[in-house]
Amino acid sequence: MHWNVINKVQSYLNCGIHSTSQVYVSLLANVSVGISFLAKMGVYLSTPKTDKLSEDGENDKLKFGLSSMQGWRASMEDAHSALLDLDNETAFFGVFDGHGGRVVAKFCAKYLHSQVLKSEAYSSGDLGTAVHKAFFRMDEMMRGQRGWRELSALGDKMNKFSGMIEGLIWSPRGSDSKNAEDDWALEEGPHSDFDGPTCGSTACVALIRNNQLVVANAGDSRCVISRAGQAYNLSRDHKPELVAERERILKAGGFIRMGRINGSLNLARAIGDMEFKQNKFLPPEKQIVTSNPDINVVELCNEDDFLVLACDGIWDCMSSQQLVDFIHEHIHTESSLSAVCERVLDRCLAPSTMGGDGCDNMTMILVQFKKPVSDKKKADVGEQSAKGKEES
Repeated sequence: MHWNVINKVQSYLNCGIHSTSQVYVSLLANVSVGISFLAKMGVYLSTPKTDKLSEDGENDKLKFGLSSMQGWRASMEDAHSALLDLDNETAFFGVFDGHGGRVVAKFCAKYLHSQVLKSEAYSSGDLGTAVHKAFFRMDEMMRGQRGWRELSALGDKMNKFSGMIEGLIWSPRGSDSKNAEDDWALEEGPHSDFDGPTCGSTACVALIRNNQLVVANAGDSRCVISRAGQAYNLSRDHKPELVAERERILKAGGFIRMGRINGSLNLARAIGDMEFKQNKFLPPEKQIVTSNPDINVVELCNEDDFLVLACDGIWDCMSSQQLVDFIHEHIHTESSLSAVCERVLDRCLAPSTMGGDGCDNMTMILVQFKKPVSDKKKADVGEQSAKGKEES
């Protein structure tokens, strides 16, 4: 068997495919396309896993709730980050929807926010540039020996064990270890030539500092804000059929078949997916698939109700406005914001796998903006006067 094929099989196993039989079926079908396509296809369970991982938190400016559910999928490939205090004045929220495996989504949830925080641009107050660089940094960090070891530690039990052993053998020691923390390329070992994972993940993150909201997105996870009850998309779903995406894909040597890049991936931008980023004559932002995020900077105002970040498991079932309306309907009757998210997940879950929609992993973060006391009083007075008019 050709060594390139063996390396491709090994990379898929590292990306969270637990059964080698799945890979061999892919090989028999088609070496060049079949592996990638079958590995990225979801496998459904006979009954959905409806247990939810939920969390709530708040500070003096924001209140958030989140929930995630595996659903009908055979494995959970979503991940998330929710940090009210990235620093003393900045909050960070992110959803990451993995494909072909879970490890890239988990890697982003673990490291993306820290790379934003370490950026010189962040120190100077330029949040947009800081998060933009952090997206590209994810691809850089997942290469080489250190990248392989970190991804292995986030994978299945066998890969965790091998990653731990190699960490003991090859990780930098002594006084150099602290300095090498950010320069992952220094670590040497048997996987020093690792090109990075062939699985990947979307990334949609929001940073909130005072009245500034910065949204960065690569893929088809989505960020939506409710402003006076109206839904406004703060991100764009990066699908291959979009004109700008299609032009880049074709210029980089790729093709689109049945809405999928090279017949495999139905996203035009993602972190990871290194098999689509191998053109050494092109910069990262011009590869077939790029991790280059759209950056949207918004000035928050008193009419802003809440912010939603969610993976496409939600958006496949509800439009942005439908979700905003649903949240407004339940946000004052549920005991917590995570309970509202749980209701959304239950609302989107399909009764069977026949239709397709409602069968994906689901993750949602709901961030509520706390209103100043004066605004709350005005709102209460307005509600009371409205009620008085109705009664009269």
